[in-house]
Parts: sequence; structure tokens; C-alpha cells
Amino acid sequence: MTETVATADTASDTAMPAVAELAQGWCALSLLHGRIEAHIERALQDGHGLSVREFSLLDVLSRQHDGPGGHLQMKKVADAVVLSQSATTRLVSRLEDRGLLVRYLCDTDRRGIYTDVTEAGLTLLTAARPTNDRALREALDEAARTPELVPLVRTVEALGRR
Repeated sequence: MTETVATADTASDTAMPAVAELAQGWCALSLLHGRIEAHIERALQDGHGLSVREFSLLDVLSRQHDGPGGHLQMKKVADAVVLSQSATTRLVSRLEDRGLLVRYLCDTDRRGIYTDVTEAGLTLLTAARPTNDRALREALDEAARTPELVPLVRTVEALGRR
């Protein structure tokens, strides 16, 4: 019976380093995300009065088109900007109040409400995009100075080249 317990303890001891490594990897990923988001947030707020979430929403909605499946339902918009549906609805309302978005009923399904970016929204998005891109590059360059973040930075860069 002692052997069984010892074997179980040994198995758990070897599993612990793997779990610890996963936890360290997760912490590094979380750290990288937080640094990038904070840097981009400051740049977008300072330069354009936009939050990262507002920029993301404008960007996602600007990619819609009038063809089949070209307009996103609120659930898909929420998924794309990584917010709950209720938080996305509140965000859409704020941007609509600023004249950056407009909502309208779907022609083929009166229950469906679509959201489009207005000309003012497109103008702001166009002006903010270089700021977002520059801030992202700066945040990645800064993160690459931290040895444990280098592999993650390289992965993000590789994904961007796809």
C-alpha cells in the first residue's frame, strides 16, 4: 500500500512542474495582453478620444458589407469585440450618441437590428488606425525587452504575418 501512495505522490510531483509551467505561461500571456492594451488605450484616448473597445467595435463594423451575410448580428459583434451582448449594446449606444454609429432594422427580418459606421465614425477610425498600429508596435517592442515575453511577442508577430 505504501508503494501505491509513493507512486501516486511521485506522479503528482511530476505533474506539478508542468502545471506550474502552464501557470507561468498564462501569467506571461496575461501580462503581455495587459501591457499592450494599456499602451494602445493611452494612445487612442490621447489622440482620438477612443477606448480600445470603441476602436475595436468601429473596426469590426467597418468591415461589414451589403452582400449576403455581410452584416453582423449583435451576438457576432459581441464575440468579435470580446464583450457580453449587453456590454456591446451599451457600447453601441454610446458611439451612436456620438454620431459614430447608426442602428436600423433589417429589411428581411424586422426583429434584426443592424449597426453601421457613419461617415464621422469612418473618418475617426481612419485617423485612429495608424495610432493603434503604432502603439501596438511600440508595446510589442517594449515587451520584447522582457525575456519571458519574447516567445509570446514573436508568436504575435508571426500571427500578424499570416
